[in-house]
Amino acid sequence: MSYESALEYIHAVRWQGHRPGLSRTRTLLAALGNPHKELRFVHVAGTNGKGSTAAMLDSCLRAAGYHTGLFTSPFINRFNERIQVDGQPIGDEELEQLVERIRPAADAMAEVPTEFEVITALGMLYFAQKHCDIVVLEVGLGGELDSTNVIDPPECAVITALGMDHVKELGPTLADIARAKAGIIKPGSPVVSYGGAPEADTVIAAATEAQGAPLTVVDFDRLRVGEGSLEALHFDFDGLENLTLPLVGSYQPRNAAVAITALRVLRGRGWRIPDEAIRQGLANVRWPGRFEVLRENPVFLLDGSHNAHGMRATVESLKARLPGQKFVFLLSIMADKDVDEMLDLLLPLADQFVTVTAHTPRALPAEELAGRIARRNGRAEAAGSIPEGVRRVIALAGEGPVCALGTLYFSGEVRQAFKEVNRSE
Repeated sequence: MSYESALEYIHAVRWQGHRPGLSRTRTLLAALGNPHKELRFVHVAGTNGKGSTAAMLDSCLRAAGYHTGLFTSPFINRFNERIQVDGQPIGDEELEQLVERIRPAADAMAEVPTEFEVITALGMLYFAQKHCDIVVLEVGLGGELDSTNVIDPPECAVITALGMDHVKELGPTLADIARAKAGIIKPGSPVVSYGGAPEADTVIAAATEAQGAPLTVVDFDRLRVGEGSLEALHFDFDGLENLTLPLVGSYQPRNAAVAITALRVLRGRGWRIPDEAIRQGLANVRWPGRFEVLRENPVFLLDGSHNAHGMRATVESLKARLPGQKFVFLLSIMADKDVDEMLDLLLPLADQFVTVTAHTPRALPAEELAGRIARRNGRAEAAGSIPEGVRRVIALAGEGPVCALGTLYFSGEVRQAFKEVNRSE
């Protein structure tokens, strides 16, 4: 099986016609020898910040000397990024071999598994094969019925910031969303929660009590954020002073506080994680596509904000890092998101928009998105492709700042197009 045919097989099955649930994942993993039973996990759910928090946890655990697995979604440049060991994506040949092993088991099932269920099995097999000490496992969607939730009680469950997203799948209220995320809480397994949303906090507290799971809500009163730049942020949290973080979104110190709190919970369970490893891990963390600076002069930013909750945080970051400036935005938004609310957040900072259609069926067509901006009295034009859009925003902005955002699904192509423009200059 070639790398291309392995990916073709993985992507062949969609959710259509499949009932949500864990039975298919359990059946598939059982046929593969239950590799997840050999592993220990930190399980991370949430609406926003879960990828960044997972990356910080992984980086700090590696700095502490542990052999780590990291399972995240989506990817930026290549599919392999979703499954990493010790900071390195799974190799092409290893992916091919594991898909060859999974395929007969999956094809033999009465109800074939979905794409994400196959990817979950792929990750579990790889992490077990590599004998990882601990795996940082990011939930794909929700929590309770997400295929990652087949694991036994983890070393720690982490619930990051919650907001209104995926309401069709998870429910129309924040309590519904919290209930779905709280589905990762298991008997006796400690929980770290971002907190700050009373409606959600009540649900999470009740779930931990029902499961006899110790709950720690992050104490943001102990967080002090210093001056930041487009290169790094500096902050203090709960006795750790002058920490450095190369992820420069204004929201990232709060994600770091979640990670630090979880690491200290792990320390209480016997994991050796000295403060110096936390300091080093945060300073070295890399997580592309999240308020990422592709160029400082003139500024070109790339951010994966994909819902109103995340967009609000991005807008605050833009105001903090580049106060008083207007931006040319390269924008693609998924049709199932709060498009109008996201546009209302961006318009006060916008000089002009160039819209593109990301390569996913869920993307709002560029022409329709430009029309919705125009109806709000914003200046917008649609580009025929992402590379064309990158060239156009750079031309329109001149020496002014550019920000590409709205989805992670176009981040890899934006980065590649930006590199090509730079090479031709």
